[in-house]
Amino acid sequence: MKTRIISSIVATAILLPFLFYSHTYAFACLMAFGACLGVYEMLKCLGEKNLFILIPSCLIGAAMPILAKWYPDEATFFNFAHKVFVVYVFYLAVIAVFSKGKKDVSAMALVYVTVCFIVNGFSSITILRDYQYGEYIYLLVFLCPWMTDIFAYFTGYFFGKHKLIPEVSPKKTIEGAIGGVVFCTLSLVLYGFLVSCFADGIKANYLAFVLVGVVLSVVSQCGDLIFSLIKRKFGIKDYGNIMPGHGGILDRCDSVIAAAPFVLWMFDLSKIFRLFYEVV
Repeated sequence: MKTRIISSIVATAILLPFLFYSHTYAFACLMAFGACLGVYEMLKCLGEKNLFILIPSCLIGAAMPILAKWYPDEATFFNFAHKVFVVYVFYLAVIAVFSKGKKDVSAMALVYVTVCFIVNGFSSITILRDYQYGEYIYLLVFLCPWMTDIFAYFTGYFFGKHKLIPEVSPKKTIEGAIGGVVFCTLSLVLYGFLVSCFADGIKANYLAFVLVGVVLSVVSQCGDLIFSLIKRKFGIKDYGNIMPGHGGILDRCDSVIAAAPFVLWMFDLSKIFRLFYEVV
């Protein structure tokens, strides 16, 4: 526990300056580092040691969050990203073809899916920061998963009786999952209230905060379970050891990676998910 606390303090101290300068390329570079390291950890978990797969995959991870900042709008970036990933999947398929049976097609498919998932998550955070009211909205990508994780743990610890999916995560309970959703949503409503109080000219749409809180909490928990399923499939405890007591970047950011794209999609889907509006 002591190691976990010290690691959390150190990680927070490192993260805070990047959050303060989140409007600059410094934050995009941090997301690029996270994506590159996350891709490396995932490929290591999958047992992939081929440099012709590792290097291009990590380069895509490092480049995409920075390009998401560089491109003038979301649509232009995703149009470019689509082309990159079409070439990437073709490249992986060609490697499988010419590997003479050493590279299974299903293994290459898993590489492609997981790399896309990780890179899309970190790139989405970069895009969110440049959204309207992005200086407040992008923080939800971190706040929702962490509040869900904390309160799911304590709710499950004190009230948990029914296992959620023991085959994937033996310690998670249904009561903990519900508690995570409830307290995450309440935390978001409180966050919206505080922003309304201290930010000039904007007010919170509390219905949107409730809806976003519920959706992101559920998505965050599913993201955690997805990455846990992969770990269990390949027989590892942690994806890495960059944070002693916590594991790798994927162990800490699995829920964040899952949640970030959903924030983008919800905003594009309907106005009912718009969290803030200008005071007329």
